[in-house]
Amino acid sequence: MKKHYDILVIGSGIGGLVSALILAKEGLKVCVLEKNNQYGGNLQTFSRDKLIFDTGVHYLGGLSKGQNLHQFFSYLEIMKDLELQKMDENGYDKITFGDDKIEYPHAQGYENFVEQLSKYFPEEKENLENYCEEIQRVCNNFPRYNLIGKDSYNEEILHLNTRRFLESITSNKKLQSVLLGSNFLYAGDSENIPFYVHALTVNSYIQSAYKCKKGGSQISKLLIRKLREYGAEVYKHSEVTEVIFDENNTVSVVKTKSGKEYFAKQFISNIEIRCLTKLIGEEKFKKSFLNRVMSWEPVSSCFSVYLVLKPQSITNFNYNIYHFSSEESVWNAYRYNKNNWPETFMLSSTASEKHPEFSESLTAISYMDFDEVKEWENSIHTITNKQERGVQYDKFKQEKAEKMIEALEKKIPNIRDSIKNIYTSSPLSYRDYIGSFEGNMYGYIKSSENPLKTMVSPRTKISNLFLTGQSVNMHGILGCTIGAFNTCAEILGKELIDERLTQMINKNRSEEK
Repeated sequence: MKKHYDILVIGSGIGGLVSALILAKEGLKVCVLEKNNQYGGNLQTFSRDKLIFDTGVHYLGGLSKGQNLHQFFSYLEIMKDLELQKMDENGYDKITFGDDKIEYPHAQGYENFVEQLSKYFPEEKENLENYCEEIQRVCNNFPRYNLIGKDSYNEEILHLNTRRFLESITSNKKLQSVLLGSNFLYAGDSENIPFYVHALTVNSYIQSAYKCKKGGSQISKLLIRKLREYGAEVYKHSEVTEVIFDENNTVSVVKTKSGKEYFAKQFISNIEIRCLTKLIGEEKFKKSFLNRVMSWEPVSSCFSVYLVLKPQSITNFNYNIYHFSSEESVWNAYRYNKNNWPETFMLSSTASEKHPEFSESLTAISYMDFDEVKEWENSIHTITNKQERGVQYDKFKQEKAEKMIEALEKKIPNIRDSIKNIYTSSPLSYRDYIGSFEGNMYGYIKSSENPLKTMVSPRTKISNLFLTGQSVNMHGILGCTIGAFNTCAEILGKELIDERLTQMINKNRSEEK
């Protein structure tokens, strides 16, 4: 049976789902195809021992009233149904180094951020204020960061380097490391990365930081519910295996693994950009574009350890811990010595429903190069395609989990006796479930030396094919949401998107009055 749509979206990461919903709200006939058993890309969760674990989204920023993600989610009509828990206002992230017992806080609200860190760096108060001011300036210069307004990039801001910027703000080495302490959120390279990546990432959390109760998958579930309300069709287990072009060199139909054909006027790809070029055929793209994409280096992948805890054994903490072996290691945290792994980790806690003062589970994540799992790269293991990776792989994961627990014991001495069950995921899990190249966390490495190299227009040379997702400019929930609005602006026109967002902002203001 042939199905015809106005828009067909390949992939159901947040960029694809948000794009689909924006277009469905405009009355277009939309279809989303997802190859996996679960929608949502990095929003996916999984259940172990009747507990929910997040694969990618451990907390969200900018979700308080009037802030940008709150407004984008309000426009998408999912904000009021999100179940959120605000994190510790005086330290949603705490940064620690080596054997130093001090936990340096990143607090919510810019004044509070300065106030809390000034307790540890009293002579740096003015420098901290300058840091906060510059972060906000950079964010305000970014297209669609404040929903409407600027529509072109400021070249000077794109070339600003994180290391050089921080060294210009303060000469205090420890404070530099503390300010960079959450750089796991952009894969730990603060030496080469453009400052705008750092600024866009930390700004929304300083504004406000929340955890999703019951996991990040509630975002994708709410988006899909809305999509269906607007008449869109969403299918999982629908892997696109062939893209067919018409005589005008535009995409006319895609075929799935099961042989179904889907016709559409326009197509949006929310899959990994290298996978797309293979799927479509490299000959369809300009050589210069292909060479550029193939020259990109993926950011690091990671290894995660999920600990199910015995009841009432560990006190819950409502913040994330970012731990580094030394202050200096912060700059290039993703580069590690295998023998000393994990030199860096992020640790988060989930409160027990029955006894919220205690944790029911902990998640610890550290960097891992794909090379460490390369010998098993030809195996695919998902819910629908379970290829066993063998005894050696299981042994590898057990050894890594043991090393992580040894590292965590320095923070939580009684942790070993408190563990009921241990689960793990490796770069192969991220590759197979999320579809990222070599299991990378956030797309491709960006450099302040050549920031435009990894920036891609949502509009491709194929007139009816558009791009969205973390490979296109910015990663993260906010980055991909902004990216989706930019993709839809290419399809519907910037003026229409601006008009819709302006209407919503004005409506919210009048309701508040």
